[in-house]
Amino acid sequence: MPSRSHKYIFVLGGVMSGVGKGVLTSSLGLLIEQKGHPVNLLKIDPYLNVDAGTMNPTEHGETFVLASGLETDQDMGNYERFLGRDLASEDYMTSGMVYRSVIERERALGYGGKCVEAIPHVRNEIIDRIERAAEKSGSTVSVIEIGGTVGDFQNALYIEAARVLKMEHPDDVLIVMVSYLPTPGTLGEMKTKPTQTAVRALNSYGVQPDFIIARSKEPMDAKRREKLAIWCNVRAERVISAPDIASIYEAPLNFEHEKLGEAVLEALKLPGKKRATLTAWAKFVKAATDTKAPELKIAIVGKYFDTGNFVLSDAYLSVIEAIKFSAAKLGLRAKIDWLNAKDFEKGKSPAVLSKYDGVIVPGGFGETGIEGKLKAIRYAREHKLPYLGLCYGMQLMVVEYARNVLGLKDAHTTEIKKSAGEPVVDVMLEQKKNLAGGSYGGTMRLGNYPCHLKKGSIARAAYRDELVDERHRHRYEINNAYVPALEKAGMVFSGTSPDGALMEIAELSSREHPFMLGTQFHPELKARPLAPHPLFTAFLSAAAARHKKK
Repeated sequence: MPSRSHKYIFVLGGVMSGVGKGVLTSSLGLLIEQKGHPVNLLKIDPYLNVDAGTMNPTEHGETFVLASGLETDQDMGNYERFLGRDLASEDYMTSGMVYRSVIERERALGYGGKCVEAIPHVRNEIIDRIERAAEKSGSTVSVIEIGGTVGDFQNALYIEAARVLKMEHPDDVLIVMVSYLPTPGTLGEMKTKPTQTAVRALNSYGVQPDFIIARSKEPMDAKRREKLAIWCNVRAERVISAPDIASIYEAPLNFEHEKLGEAVLEALKLPGKKRATLTAWAKFVKAATDTKAPELKIAIVGKYFDTGNFVLSDAYLSVIEAIKFSAAKLGLRAKIDWLNAKDFEKGKSPAVLSKYDGVIVPGGFGETGIEGKLKAIRYAREHKLPYLGLCYGMQLMVVEYARNVLGLKDAHTTEIKKSAGEPVVDVMLEQKKNLAGGSYGGTMRLGNYPCHLKKGSIARAAYRDELVDERHRHRYEINNAYVPALEKAGMVFSGTSPDGALMEIAELSSREHPFMLGTQFHPELKARPLAPHPLFTAFLSAAAARHKKK
């Protein structure tokens, strides 16, 4: 258990989800670290899934893979991007993890024959996990985001855990509520009543917020701040305005302007620098939000878009952010369009790609949209359109090359066609047992693995290094039996596992194509605002060169 002086900040949702708990948590982490205190950020998902790997991306958004291989919620990606470093498995928790641990302990007589109940046993398991995460990280402050909103049945035990910690260590625990203040168009007035109601609901758990982060379309005025302070029993200077912003990366700058970091350190009785050091961050934000920067048009050809009448770009969140970071570094602005691979299958011509400066085919699973993606990849190859394939995007790049350059018309991946005549992409040997036994959750090739880069390749030039570590999430690999023929035809496997057994990067030489490269791993997971990923930067550089020629 961490020392008694360890500090905890719980971030809870008030009126509705999706208004910025994750961005607040990330921003608090950045501000507190910049003021001199090491931080760990912890996400609690109240789902019964043991991890996020089995969640549908069109419902839950992207699965973010940690260096350890744990499949987590996309908020963990935001945490890493804001902090600029890797987080540990202990910094993520689901109800599935918690209940599984309690049940396994009960089966092993770990409770000494007691009647095992939600309170205290499940609640105490939650507290133990929070404290273990703090201890492993060596942090001074833990910022813990509880998923969902106040009143949700699923997160009640987590709020109870926060209540107990607050009761036992009143000077070491803060409760921060993020709540939305709507401005109904017919009224034209910002309303505080929904937030007042949310605070009362939180009070019914025995918990009182110390801070209210008031999310709204426009900045909150003094009158609304005063009303919330009076009716929610929160000091006025701890009611923080958080209006809509052009980029989530502006949030730390706005919160610093509102003196949130200073107020939090004061409330926790922690010393610290009065002002955070955000010079490099502000420079990045300025570049990332520069509307006068030259524009590149980038197409993402995917399939996880269908959610009613809306486009769910969250399914490819890390890809989007990686593009932004590299664009800012190059002094460019990327305009991203979503092209549904299923439309190409239904007859839409891939010639629509001609108006773009580059195309990306991201990761994915399953048969839906695959032939549409293959059409897009062929167009990019034949028309010298800069192409970046990620995981499945690399595998399909190899399938397309085998079909249309080698002439292997039956080339396919056995993920889609088990009896493929030419299985150029096949299941990894160690994965066959998992699939045969129906073991899907947490059993893919996951997390950091080393990759050796071939001298003289585009990948080696981008990284400027010989050996790199990248994060993986896949069961299928390039079938080595086809590698000699593919290489003879012109494909270069410029990245391999150190023993040469696994093909990690495929590319075409710069003599054949300005930029056609695919990775078996997910480079987007390691892209950071102040450290853009070299492959995305190289891809956008090639796209910019094409744009200039046009």
